[in-house]
Amino acid sequence: MNILQINSSARSNGSESTRLADAIVAKLNADGNATVVRRDLAAQPHPVLDETALQALFTPAEQRTPEQAARVALDDALIAQAQAADVIVIGAPMYNFGITVQLKSWFDAIARAGVTFKYTATGPVGLLTGKKVIVAVTRGGMHKDGPTDTQLPHLKTFLGFVGLTDVQFVFSEGHGLGPDAVARARADADEQINAVLADVAA
Repeated sequence: MNILQINSSARSNGSESTRLADAIVAKLNADGNATVVRRDLAAQPHPVLDETALQALFTPAEQRTPEQAARVALDDALIAQAQAADVIVIGAPMYNFGITVQLKSWFDAIARAGVTFKYTATGPVGLLTGKKVIVAVTRGGMHKDGPTDTQLPHLKTFLGFVGLTDVQFVFSEGHGLGPDAVARARADADEQINAVLADVAA
């Protein structure tokens, strides 16, 4: 099994979403036989999708300058990691009701027409199929199933767009509400992880 772990917190240390992603991957690889690739988007930030990147992507490969080819190669590397994975584990904290800029940059990198999705007469079709995705979602407040949870629709929409439809979520909320709330959130998240992994193994 090939596992790709994406840590999207802005913090390299002390991140709850990373802690949960680590725990999920450790249990997935309990027998030590999996190949695990970890991408820490704080320690290894990916460049944002700007005008320079767009120009490089829309220039035919044989016409790209060395600088443009190098920029596209950065995205190619992330796409290759996603394509090679059997399971993708994403640590996704909520920042200001949405995903982090780090995760958005990863999303922008792996969304490539003709590679990870394609347009058809009946609409777009995702090409990153046959993979399981587990997303560890962490929040300072309580947002699940409420009107302030604008993060979850974004995650579901993007992942489905590129073909990642077998997605399960682990929630850990209330980390800004005091020590008791944190303890409850962590205990609840641990139970969710066990349930999700039982389903993955089924």
